[in-house]
Amino acid sequence: MAKREYAFYPGCSSQLRGSAANYLVSVESMCEKLDIKMTQIPDWNCCGASISYAGSSELARHVLSARNFALSDKHLPGQDVVATCAACWLGGRETIEKLDASSQLLADTNEALKEAGLQYKHGTEIRHMVEVLVEDLGYEELGKPVVKPLDGVKVAGYVGCQTNRPFGIAGESFENPMYLDKLIETVGGEPMSKYEEKVSCCGGSLAFCEPEKAEKQIKNIVESAYDNGADIICTPCPLCQANVEVYQSEINRKQGTKLNMPVVYYSQLLSVAYGGTLKEAGLDGHIIQPKKLQDIAVKVVPGKR
Repeated sequence: MAKREYAFYPGCSSQLRGSAANYLVSVESMCEKLDIKMTQIPDWNCCGASISYAGSSELARHVLSARNFALSDKHLPGQDVVATCAACWLGGRETIEKLDASSQLLADTNEALKEAGLQYKHGTEIRHMVEVLVEDLGYEELGKPVVKPLDGVKVAGYVGCQTNRPFGIAGESFENPMYLDKLIETVGGEPMSKYEEKVSCCGGSLAFCEPEKAEKQIKNIVESAYDNGADIICTPCPLCQANVEVYQSEINRKQGTKLNMPVVYYSQLLSVAYGGTLKEAGLDGHIIQPKKLQDIAVKVVPGKR
């Protein structure tokens, strides 16, 4: 039996064959080493992170999240819901806060859920995977499975905005959260402690509708990593990872720059440090290859074939 068990909500991006499928792969590898059991919520649906901003109602968005919580309560009672996507986590936190505060919104939500034979109940909790690592395990415990320290890898810990405001990680500063830096240190890497763009927004969906604005922000995020001597950028957010990696080539094309900074997930750092292969760490799914991390992943663990 696993040491810890959670109801897992992968979200659209991190699911199998999703845009951040390598995130899911690395999380599964990481959790196996940490003896964490993540059971996917049966028949989960999109959290509706953008639906209310695309012409739908607030109620529709909260019903979508509440349905996931109701399914979790039905099939995996007593287990905290864990999300790997920052937007899913943020939207879920907001839904819980709004439903617990408004009896009318709760009644309207449950009226909609009744059509599917479901009910949202007070007491639901959704947590980001990082919260589980930091709060339930702690850095000392996270350091125990390390067999391939990330010696010589300089990492810019890019938190972004969604895992930082308005909720954030318990005990962390909104202006300078340190949990990514501490995770990097825990697995033997070198965090760029003066990385100025740590909590800047990557532009989010502006990359689709107003690309110039998003690309300006992405350029700042990447150039700051270079200025601080980083080899890679590390993030807890699938959208941040996608935007900051994918749009570097477009910025180069438009502005004549030569940006080529790898962008990875914290779970990939941990997976590699725990002995994960290229495939187990999801390092075979990048546009910009994180070569330093890949070189460590292919090393043979001392004493093992």
